[in-house]
Amino acid sequence: MIDGHILRALRGATTVASDDGTLIREATAELLAAMLQRNDVDRDRIVSMWFTASHDLRAEFPAVAAREMGMNRVPLMCAAEIDVPGSLPRCVRVMMHCYMDAGRDPRHVYLRDAVRLRPDLASEADVQ
Repeated sequence: MIDGHILRALRGATTVASDDGTLIREATAELLAAMLQRNDVDRDRIVSMWFTASHDLRAEFPAVAAREMGMNRVPLMCAAEIDVPGSLPRCVRVMMHCYMDAGRDPRHVYLRDAVRLRPDLASEADVQ
């Protein structure tokens, strides 16, 4: 624990309409913004982020969206999601490691069609 903050891992996912670099960056930026806002996370408290993209998204690295948002000192990594038959198509996932207020429970964020991955964690605002 540092200054009343504890290291947490936040999960998030979203989907993209097509394999287009601009759409991938926009959807990823929307997801990251929602994760930060809902968890009241200051960008200076982000330790690292791990992104995966489904096999049908190749036009852009999702991490580019974080860089465009000014997260230039945060270690970022991208990888391909396991290509499981029947898995959600055109999906970007992220695991954000960050320091949060120790008394605050993490709120994971699932947007667009990714709500289907964890309907138990999705909020009404996530379904678009």
